[in-house]
Amino acid sequence: MKQGIHPNFEETTITCACGNVLKTSSTKKDLKVDVCSKCHPYWTGSLKLNTTGGRADKFKKKFGLA
Repeated sequence: MKQGIHPNFEETTITCACGNVLKTSSTKKDLKVDVCSKCHPYWTGSLKLNTTGGRADKFKKKFGLA
């Protein structure tokens, strides 16, 4: 590798808005994030998906065939 052109790779602390702190390595020193794996709805299981049907269901509802 060429000398002097690569950024420094150092230990980093990632702090989430919920208070969770993670230690990892990065080219940036300290990072602050809004969501992490502890508070993101997808990973916590609190994500609500609204499934209202597909195109056929919409057609039937629109024309009163259901």
